[in-house]
Amino acid sequence: MTESAETRGANAPRLTVDPPTRLFAIIRCIGPGLIVAGSIVGSGELIATTKTGAEAGFSLLWLIILGCVVKVFAQIEFGRYAIVSGKTTLRALDEVPGPRIRGRGNWLVWYWVLMWIASISQLGGIVGGVGQSLAISLPLTERGADYNEIADAETLLQFQRYAPDDVAVDVSAAEQQIATSKQTYRERHQDTTRDGISAPNDAAIWAVVVAILTSVVLWVGRYGLIQSLSTILVASFTLLTITNLFFLQDQPDFRVSLSEFFSGLQFHLPASQGENASTTARPIGTALATFGIIGVGAAELVVYPYWCLEKGYARFVGRDDGSPEWLQRAAGWMRVMRVDAWGAMIVYTFATVIFYLLGAAILHRVGLNPEKDNMVRTLAVMFVPVFSQWASAVFLFGAFAVLYSTFFVANASHARTFSDAMCVVGLIGDDPQTREKWIRWLSGAFPLLCLLIYLAFPAPAQLVLLSGVAQGVMLPMLAAAALYFRYHRSRAELTPGVLWDIMLWLSAAAMLVTGAWTVAEKFLG
Repeated sequence: MTESAETRGANAPRLTVDPPTRLFAIIRCIGPGLIVAGSIVGSGELIATTKTGAEAGFSLLWLIILGCVVKVFAQIEFGRYAIVSGKTTLRALDEVPGPRIRGRGNWLVWYWVLMWIASISQLGGIVGGVGQSLAISLPLTERGADYNEIADAETLLQFQRYAPDDVAVDVSAAEQQIATSKQTYRERHQDTTRDGISAPNDAAIWAVVVAILTSVVLWVGRYGLIQSLSTILVASFTLLTITNLFFLQDQPDFRVSLSEFFSGLQFHLPASQGENASTTARPIGTALATFGIIGVGAAELVVYPYWCLEKGYARFVGRDDGSPEWLQRAAGWMRVMRVDAWGAMIVYTFATVIFYLLGAAILHRVGLNPEKDNMVRTLAVMFVPVFSQWASAVFLFGAFAVLYSTFFVANASHARTFSDAMCVVGLIGDDPQTREKWIRWLSGAFPLLCLLIYLAFPAPAQLVLLSGVAQGVMLPMLAAAALYFRYHRSRAELTPGVLWDIMLWLSAAAMLVTGAWTVAEKFLG
């Protein structure tokens, strides 16, 4: 089955392949879900999920788990139609009834364009996060090194205010030392800021380097490279985070008790921000934005079938000739796709829960909220109780791994979906050669576009949450499309059972509630 890893595009010549039947053979053929997981475990888990935990405590754990699990049913429905029809997601969405511009796409396609603008802005936030992690660990200028020393001291002081009773912390002396360091910083670097100190340009410089390198790699990259790199990066930091949470249970002031964990599974909203919470915390709004991007968000629902097609699932099934052999192949490769989707769900749900618990157990208790140019530095505090003086280095490695994985995979995904969108709306020719050319060009251009967005608006967490809102609004639209594919684009011989239909409807209902709540919270509140 090695051939499947090297196939490229839904438009490649058809070569039918019998599906694997044994579990290990099926596992060898998965991959699209791992790519999607590489995109998910980054902006959603590391930033948005942790920020929700920092603002809401344990109370919204149930919403985080629901956000990871409930959307998989719609994801599989999109994948099912792609395998049977060989059509990309946007071409499939263009078949959904509703207003349309003749020859230029329908309402779903055009809203996707609006969501894409927010999603590419999210990647601007991601490349900013990567730049921050590198600037903290490897400052490029003397000013950057001095700034890191002061910012680290301020963040550590906030942590120390929550220090155990048996640890003596002279807060007044620490505050005086920070004030003196700031004054020295202003004099040394001719900083005229009154209330604080201005951040250096090290993060922006690193973001430029990362964006250019990513542009080159994606220009020459192929499916196998994307799958392998994303899997390695995500797996490394996930294991590191599991280790952190495990040893955190030896810390009396930060351990996650069973009562706290189970309280988070009860369906209720946070009562208050708590005495230590940041004054900028808006836990409900943050949670709604997070729900849109954790697990398979709207962007991942759209892009997942593209990776299924590029992996070769639809091509292996072949064109529908109505024969029993075709039905057998279709059912078999759908089974592979389901294993792929559910396996990826287990991975990113587990990672999501861990990130949320760390945010609730440490950042919420300490009163830190990951924001703006100190986002990565604040997130690193989650590793202080266990790794102490090594916390920054350990976290920065992990932050780079998952943030860069998201940046890398999402730009590759956007190149494929956007080039397809241009075909659907009639901006470019609808042929394989033209589409492949645009995929390559956009793969090189999009990382640079993300960089420009970050340089114009250097607030990574806000850029990520903006995308979450846009995706949250699109979720009910995609739920309706999934139901349309189920009942109007399914072969009778391949339709799922009653239990599946019930779960698909429940998934659609949850996505509808999320979309309606997001609109009410963000636009009517």
